[in-house]
Amino acid sequence: MKEKFFVTTTLPYVNDVPHIGFALEAIQADVIARVHRQKGARTFFLTGTDEHGTKIERTASQKETTPKKLADKISKAFKDLKKTLNLSWDSFIRTTDKKKHWPGVIEMWKRLEKAGDLYKKTYRGLYCAGCEAFVNEKDLVEGLCSIHRKEPELVEEENYFFRLSAYSKQLRRKIEEGEMRIVPQWRANEILSLMDRGLEDVSFSRPKEKLSWGIPVPGDDSQVLYVWADALTNYISAMGFGRDEEEFKRWWPADVQVLGKDVLRFHAAIWPAMLLSAGLEVPRQLFVHGFITVEGQKMSKSIGNVVYPKDIVSEFGVDATRYYFLREVSPFEDGDFSRERFVSRYNADLANGLGNFASRVSGMVSAQGKLSNEFTMMDLEVEQKIKSTKEEIEKMMDEFRFNDALAALWELISFGDAYVNEKKPWDKELTKVQKEKALYNLSMILHAVAILLEPFLPGTADRIQKQVSIKDAHISIKKMSGLFPRVE
Repeated sequence: MKEKFFVTTTLPYVNDVPHIGFALEAIQADVIARVHRQKGARTFFLTGTDEHGTKIERTASQKETTPKKLADKISKAFKDLKKTLNLSWDSFIRTTDKKKHWPGVIEMWKRLEKAGDLYKKTYRGLYCAGCEAFVNEKDLVEGLCSIHRKEPELVEEENYFFRLSAYSKQLRRKIEEGEMRIVPQWRANEILSLMDRGLEDVSFSRPKEKLSWGIPVPGDDSQVLYVWADALTNYISAMGFGRDEEEFKRWWPADVQVLGKDVLRFHAAIWPAMLLSAGLEVPRQLFVHGFITVEGQKMSKSIGNVVYPKDIVSEFGVDATRYYFLREVSPFEDGDFSRERFVSRYNADLANGLGNFASRVSGMVSAQGKLSNEFTMMDLEVEQKIKSTKEEIEKMMDEFRFNDALAALWELISFGDAYVNEKKPWDKELTKVQKEKALYNLSMILHAVAILLEPFLPGTADRIQKQVSIKDAHISIKKMSGLFPRVE
């Protein structure tokens, strides 16, 4: 059986339509999935939406609708990203799905309960509705949530708590020994530092009178499962946990979970602790990305600078959008979007780089007709450059360095341009053999570019490959133009 590979995004809340912040995560996870499919792995890519909790309930009330109607509408907007961004996810899980998701949540609760890791107590603390989390005063900045810049509410209520504090040592060992690798390493250091200060037990339910929109606690209808006890379980409920054990065993543990820096604690502490309590394996890798700002500012509706992926795609196209967020944005740091920078990167790399190279090579080869490759061999320098580029991209992708992988691929394109200028296939003084050999090598470079490009810009890669025919002893390429028309 083929090696399996399972990658997930986090589940975004359905309190608003998707902006480019989640688009970044979805694109990154998609590239990871496509890379492993290309390697021949039996690959599964999971995404979905988180639809319960106080924030959804309040947003629905503000919009004078029901939580269910709001969840249905916004979930569809996230689902539509598949077409908008050419994503290749295999399953889209919704936490309101009573058939697929709820059985796994209930089974997880029962296992935590059986392990003795759930207990009920009265709690008084600060609650941030934006984070859907109780927060400590020491984590506030000038009395406000550091992420949402809002003052948390003081809440006193009786809840079920999960004994997270019991798992500090086990989690530390799994992170330090690489059983649960966190990339980049300094994010691992962050969570280890948090463990040094001590992990506190976390609330896993809220009174039904204060939160009605959620999954009832098994055996206690007066309580509703708190969002993290519910939402985090999606990664296994979607794969059959609680309803199809064979399917679940086929895929778990997750090979890569892609997440933003704001939910690191939940995914590197609470989630793996839940798994350990339930007797399950922890994820193998957590890849943590930063935020997207717009021209140096945090996206905000009040400022009016929120950017939506569909707007960028409608103006520049799917692959140009994917390229910007993979090449321009650091995988690990916060990145910035500006239209000026987008146009500059588009013209330099896509129009003048890839588009121009594909047009030059296809124009010369199509004018020549079929090339015989029966007795032709690649120049050693061309063969080595293609091989070294492939190896470098594989290495970069093992480290989730999308930007560096694309930089290596564009070096191959630059190498191809230099090869054109050096060999001058149009020179009338060349013999037929010399000309055909040069065009053969250029054809092989373009073919390699298309294959290596597929995980990143699948539409463009497919378009190039459909124009390049390598059959039996002949190569032919149809003329290509306008892959990326220059933007003025």
